[in-house]
Amino acid sequence: MMATIRDVAKLAGVSVATVSRVLNKTGYVNVETGRKVEKAIQQLQYEPNSVARGLAGKRTSTIAFILPDITNPFFSEMARGVEDKARELGYTVILCNSDDQGHKEKTYIEVLKKKYIDGIIIASQTLSSEDIQKMQQDQIPLVVMDRAPENQHCSVIRCNNYVGAKEAVAHLVEQGCRKVGHIYGPQELITARERMLAYEESVQGFSWYSPSLMEPGYFQLNGGQEAVKELLRRHPDIDGIFVGNDLMAIGVLKGLNQLGRRVPEDVAVCGFDGIALASMTIPELTTVAQPIYEMGELAALTLTQQIESTKPLPSVFELEPIFIERSSTRREPLA
Repeated sequence: MMATIRDVAKLAGVSVATVSRVLNKTGYVNVETGRKVEKAIQQLQYEPNSVARGLAGKRTSTIAFILPDITNPFFSEMARGVEDKARELGYTVILCNSDDQGHKEKTYIEVLKKKYIDGIIIASQTLSSEDIQKMQQDQIPLVVMDRAPENQHCSVIRCNNYVGAKEAVAHLVEQGCRKVGHIYGPQELITARERMLAYEESVQGFSWYSPSLMEPGYFQLNGGQEAVKELLRRHPDIDGIFVGNDLMAIGVLKGLNQLGRRVPEDVAVCGFDGIALASMTIPELTTVAQPIYEMGELAALTLTQQIESTKPLPSVFELEPIFIERSSTRREPLA
């Protein structure tokens, strides 16, 4: 059971108003009384953010976006959508890079709560159901991007990864690819698992299919570059690759160039995400595009609606991806 401001007041032998003055540093409180209140707060492990939210509905018009890595073009574009929509709605955004480290996320969340942030948007591969329940108990408005724990009752903005991946593999087969490999992301992420599942279900009926046609690339640029070399070492006859995100796919293009393989003549490549860089590669990258900027906008809108509503209801928004065919898979018709 979490301690309340009344528990602090009772233990310190003072009024709730006095505890509030100590916490908010407003009004006069003598030194001895202040020490009693601070001691009671420490003993009860009371978190002041609950006070700020509970007393007079205090707001700061500030929200936070905790994301894995702002240098990843996917998250930088999403962050722009969050920031633009939040500013339009009268909110300021604080960006926090977690590096996908659970302890950094938890530290950020604790610090943000004490700074009286009105709500949090988070993209995480380490966020647990217990973490979400704790924030809900603390009455912190929350929106989870893409990577919510399964069966968790909270607001989620995501894309239909399974449908998008199915379309990508089907496209490679339609282009005449006779052996399609897959470079996948971290399987702790539901997004990566859904894309891999779609690949497996799409190709397992072909005689050429083997689990060894899949290789991890960790959603990293150099991961894709190294993974394609390993895939082609095992299967030199691969002529199509579905890559689990665009960042890895750009690495795949470099790896194929280093191996002397032409794209798409020797190996057709399709990515996933639709980051802006995908249109700048040579050849330009075919991809399954998520509405990244719009997802950020929708996250900010959903969060502010939670903040400003007395009875916010969790919502799950699943947006449809858009397939974009470019030069990395566009082959000449077979004679």
